[in-house]
Amino acid sequence: MKDLTQGSVIGNLVRMSAFLMASMVVQALYLLADMYWVGRLGKESVAAVGLAANLMALTLSLTQMLGVGTTTLISHAAGIKDQSRAGRVFNQSFALSVFAGGILCLLTFLSRRAYCQSLAASPETVRLGVEYLAWFVPALFLQFPLISMGSALRGGGVVKPTVAILVLTVVLNLVLAPILIFGWGVGYRFGVRGAAMATFFALVVGLAAMLGYFLIKEKYLKFEPRVWRPDLSLWRDMFRIGLPAGAELAILGVYLILVYAAIRHFGAAAQGGFAIGARIMQSLILPAVAVGMANAPIVGQNYSAKKFARVRQAFWAACLVGSVVMLLLTAICQVAPAFLVRFFSQQDDVLAVGAEYLRVISATFLATGFIFAASSVFQGLANTRPPFVSSVVRLFAFAIPVLLLFHVPGLTLRRVWLLSAGSIWVQALMNLWFLRREFRSKLAARDGILDDRVTLQAVS
Repeated sequence: MKDLTQGSVIGNLVRMSAFLMASMVVQALYLLADMYWVGRLGKESVAAVGLAANLMALTLSLTQMLGVGTTTLISHAAGIKDQSRAGRVFNQSFALSVFAGGILCLLTFLSRRAYCQSLAASPETVRLGVEYLAWFVPALFLQFPLISMGSALRGGGVVKPTVAILVLTVVLNLVLAPILIFGWGVGYRFGVRGAAMATFFALVVGLAAMLGYFLIKEKYLKFEPRVWRPDLSLWRDMFRIGLPAGAELAILGVYLILVYAAIRHFGAAAQGGFAIGARIMQSLILPAVAVGMANAPIVGQNYSAKKFARVRQAFWAACLVGSVVMLLLTAICQVAPAFLVRFFSQQDDVLAVGAEYLRVISATFLATGFIFAASSVFQGLANTRPPFVSSVVRLFAFAIPVLLLFHVPGLTLRRVWLLSAGSIWVQALMNLWFLRREFRSKLAARDGILDDRVTLQAVS
């Protein structure tokens, strides 16, 4: 366990963020490489994988719920040096992840054809989507225990093992994907199904490695099957903290499905271009995700240890680090969006859609950094409702205009992208406003600080 209540706040953040960013870079390479190989199969294959991305966002909402609840509760226990409670939270989280993940993924597997038929723009996209999900859904199940264990370690300030295992799974996925997709050296071409198979096999190895780490190396958190019986009070605490955070990802999944439905009549090229653009965007915002993931346990440990000034410093440190990275990535997308998309498709219609989407949506990267910085503080404070509310507002800020304009002549893809970008800025501003209120009500009342304005010099 790493004591995050000591030392420089920004030093702790940079140290943890560096490892997490490294893993995110590798993960981004996987996301992009996967789309690169699938892009060689045609726009229907790209659109089919895009359908899986929508489903993944909804499925991962539950893992986010478990992960955030686990990280927060363990960071609070670590902050007050209560190892017994930290161990109990870990074991309850692991048991819950296996149970809930199994049920959800079984239901998803059984309904995959109906899901694809409801959103795909062509029968071929439906067929390919069903093939892909047959392997991808089992891979999603493996994410549940992996995220539970990784979140537990992060709550204790430990990220190296999780990063190392993530890198292992990504590298293995990168190697297996072209082999299985195109049949290199195995004599059989699996096509789009091979991309999902590569993900599944890589995660099997990753799960085995993580279990091995906990059984052999980990000392602070240990498996104790005797405490796997449901502890409803602990589950209630995890759900109270994690449910709004998980619902945020569910809302993102609803947003992606809504976009797919809104652009369906533009054809497979539009869906394929959006799928590529969205995959690139998701890869580029991973540094902001890494900063937020690193900041949450810092906030949690210091909040439970009643070091409230360090909580404020952690927020400003996350804003500073995240903004620098996100502004750089914004510049890249503004200057050369077509260059990025061309790696994944050479079809002019797909290229045009993907490049325009990236140019518009990259104007929100700074806002995305603020969203994750603020959300990480709310997670550490065990109050995840405000970010959830801002996510709901974002969804309606996008959905209502799109639905009103859907049947109006002249609706273009660019207008859809602009509405999406505007809704993200609305969410960011609401998050910052909610956080200002939280600092004044919760921290000021407890430590006597009446002014929540902290200069950036205080971070160091």
